[in-house]
Amino acid sequence: MSKIACFLPVAEKADLKQTINELKASDEVSEINVMITPENREVVLPDGVKSIEIPALNSTAMVGEIAGHSNNADFILLYTKSLPLKIGDFSLARMVQAAEYTRAGMVYSDYYALKEGKMINHPVIDYQDGSLRDDFNFGSLLLFSAPAVKEAVGRMNEDFRFAGLYDLRLKISQNHKLFRLPEFLYTEMETDTRRSGEKIFDYVDPKNREVQVEMEKACTLHLKEIGGYLEPRFEAVKFEEADFPVEASVIIPVRNRAKTIEDAVRSVFRQKAAFSFNLIIVDNHSDDGTTDILKKLSGEDARLLHLIPESKDLGIGGCWNMAIMHESCGKFAIQLDSDDLYADDKVIQTIVDAFYEQNCAMVIGSYQMVNFKLEEIPPGLIDHKEWTPENGRNNALRINGLGAPRAFYTPVLRKIKVPNVSYGEDYAVGLAVSRDYQIGRIYKTLYLCRRWEDNSDASLDIVKMNNHNFYKDRVRTMELWARIEKTKNEHDQPNN
Repeated sequence: MSKIACFLPVAEKADLKQTINELKASDEVSEINVMITPENREVVLPDGVKSIEIPALNSTAMVGEIAGHSNNADFILLYTKSLPLKIGDFSLARMVQAAEYTRAGMVYSDYYALKEGKMINHPVIDYQDGSLRDDFNFGSLLLFSAPAVKEAVGRMNEDFRFAGLYDLRLKISQNHKLFRLPEFLYTEMETDTRRSGEKIFDYVDPKNREVQVEMEKACTLHLKEIGGYLEPRFEAVKFEEADFPVEASVIIPVRNRAKTIEDAVRSVFRQKAAFSFNLIIVDNHSDDGTTDILKKLSGEDARLLHLIPESKDLGIGGCWNMAIMHESCGKFAIQLDSDDLYADDKVIQTIVDAFYEQNCAMVIGSYQMVNFKLEEIPPGLIDHKEWTPENGRNNALRINGLGAPRAFYTPVLRKIKVPNVSYGEDYAVGLAVSRDYQIGRIYKTLYLCRRWEDNSDASLDIVKMNNHNFYKDRVRTMELWARIEKTKNEHDQPNN
């Protein structure tokens, strides 16, 4: 019988006792280790349970201690939460079976979440090459091949305080499968009861800056090891490639935004610039009065081009393609969502100036989070200052978004085109652009981003969230493979 060495963080006495009893009930478990951090050394453990001192959870030191204390084990079971764990009958045997059948370096599974007294199914998603984000949800119960952990630890040259477990996962993925078993094998407590729309900005919270720096370093090392890292060399942008009717076009795809569309449009009408610009709105068959509002507004200002597609199968990306391929589109295509509005009357001028000053094919600004009444709400300014000109395009494969508002040099965007989806299309384009070109940044507020109940990501159930995350991981996979091929071709050049 395969032996499992278990590792779990210290917890409240009753919670820890329940988790330990659950583990002891499994025949596969050969030892249980509780990881003690400096602030909780006084904990008293049950007989037969060992303690291991570590400086911090998720650190490189923690990973090293786990590897060093599992010499007699075939597998390592890591529980990452301090809340009580409930393991299903024969679940650990099933995870071991999956590991042995697949020869995976790590096995994880679907689980149940006990949230506000209710048991909820919580499926997770399959890991793929592009699942590089450090917040990928494996659930809290992870089964590792002990030899795979030891091999990976032997290649760790950085001492991370926060990114040690992330570094382990990346290194194991280089030589082994990370296998999802789509079975609900355990129950964990869910303590983060925020809606999906409130969680998506956690990684840009300033208090997480130190963590993010380490995560970026770990991901960059991984990219270098697998051939997906891109040196800070970029193609120059030639802004005289073609003639355009105007210098810039603001593009708004819209469907059923009668409550907000006029605010968005008038914020464009108020813009002042030293060049000509227009506004292209692709009205995706609205039926709530949005179309009538746009007809009225187009009568007020000839710069508004109101398009209604013949096709009924367009997502946001398809609407963007219709706009950028239109003969009236300008040299630069500038995004504005139908919920939002520009912060002042100089936004278009500021963005176009940035293209020329930074010689880039895409510009990304910063935005202020507001409620429907345009009052500031947490987390406030979203500026994505984690971006650096040297490593931004590599770190872009780790984070889940690049910021807004986004603007593009139209010839480059016409070549790439936008995926015809309504989530992640902007991220996919940003990755593709950054493979060859520099992305320019503006770190002051350019627009006001409204959060309200009709936002597309305000409150998503787990299935929709999984679909969104799986799609972005797929986009990252495609981009990673393209970058590996690009790097390989560059190295094969005779002058390199």
